[in-house]
Amino acid sequence: MTSVDIQLLATAAGGVLLLVVLIVSRSRLHPLLALLITSLGVGLAAGMPSETVLKSIESGAGHTLGAVGLVVALGAMLGKILADAGVTESISELILRKTSVRLLPWAMAGAAFVIGIPMFFEVGLVVLLPLIFGVARKLDAASSIKGSAYVYVGVPVIAALAAMHGMVPPHPGPLTAIAALNANVGATMLYGFIAAIPAIVLGGPLYGALVTPRMSVTPDQTLLDQFVAKRASDDFGASLPRPSLGLGLLATLLPALLMLLNAMAELVFAKDSAIVHATGFIGHPVIAMLLGVLFASLVLVLLRGGASEALRGALSASVKPIANVLLIIAGGGAFQRVLTDAKVGDAIMHMSQQLSLSPLILGWIISMLLSVSTGSATVGIVGASGLLAPLAASGVAVNAPLLALSIGCGSLFFNYANHAGFWLVKESFGMSMGEATATISTIQSIVSLVGLAMVLLMNLLPPLA
Repeated sequence: MTSVDIQLLATAAGGVLLLVVLIVSRSRLHPLLALLITSLGVGLAAGMPSETVLKSIESGAGHTLGAVGLVVALGAMLGKILADAGVTESISELILRKTSVRLLPWAMAGAAFVIGIPMFFEVGLVVLLPLIFGVARKLDAASSIKGSAYVYVGVPVIAALAAMHGMVPPHPGPLTAIAALNANVGATMLYGFIAAIPAIVLGGPLYGALVTPRMSVTPDQTLLDQFVAKRASDDFGASLPRPSLGLGLLATLLPALLMLLNAMAELVFAKDSAIVHATGFIGHPVIAMLLGVLFASLVLVLLRGGASEALRGALSASVKPIANVLLIIAGGGAFQRVLTDAKVGDAIMHMSQQLSLSPLILGWIISMLLSVSTGSATVGIVGASGLLAPLAASGVAVNAPLLALSIGCGSLFFNYANHAGFWLVKESFGMSMGEATATISTIQSIVSLVGLAMVLLMNLLPPLA
């Protein structure tokens, strides 16, 4: 490494430290403000002209928001439609009818795996709380298991939602990494599904069987009554009969199926074929999510007699909670572009070559450190992606989809009290700090480490893209 490399690495390290201090110190700045301040500081400290720094911030924020923001917003809309139309209730009742107590955690993990495809971790958990509480309450009343029925049912759901949130597009974290690293969406999705399955198995049903007998967790009765109740009267689907289970599952899976169709077409047909062009259009994340929202709106609401005004109100309400995430993503894009334009990635490339450290492991470590220290998986992903984007574009032999996946896995490690999801789980299930640490923090650490192990194993095989 040259002295310039060392200076750039020190600047990047100082920027990351500044970002952490601004977010977690007494000042507790909003992550967007912290990211913008850090971007300015790193750019100027790296010797970039002030005009160039500003252009980098503008172009980085705009590009990242354009690539990710629409997909995130459409995903929130789809999640709202599925919840209000009663698809979750249908899956809940099917599980209760068809599954034995011993296999129940596996069924819950499968349900969360499917429902979690278009939803954030927090949104997915809230949507699934009626399912978790409804199933667990029946188990509790029947004294079917030793320990907490709510932990027995909830742990597999938490593991599945966490794995999907960090590993599989169209979730914003993986999409942000894909956009920054210019990785193939379909290949990343296939890798993500493959890595998620063993991570969910180990962090969900198997770990749940170990920890359930040691806990006596019971949610607050008022909360139980609220979430086990039927759909609210102001939901657009409250006055409609539930859709069939098959139709609900199709609406849930349609965006993922379109993206997977594109990935399979790219593997089978020539890149310049008409089929690849067609599947590339409908399998683009924005188009796939848009088609998913339109399909769900039509078949779950409008064609079944639902009011268009009520649907519009529900869709508008679904976007409001994600504004904060979109702002952080934009700020992360600005930080990423400044790091790229300052040539920090070149210095990281030189360092990794000298240390013989795999970029896949480096991406996991950087994302993990940022996520744990700032309390934001999104900050962890956008920071690590920004640092490693020049490396992925430099021609060095690195599998970009697997690098995006390793970064997503790193962001999941040991989510603790500075993560919003930690408090959502703790308060929803009525847990103590120790119980919450033994559940969500430990579960996500297992998912993160198993995901990294799968990344390293898949890197031994020929790349998908």
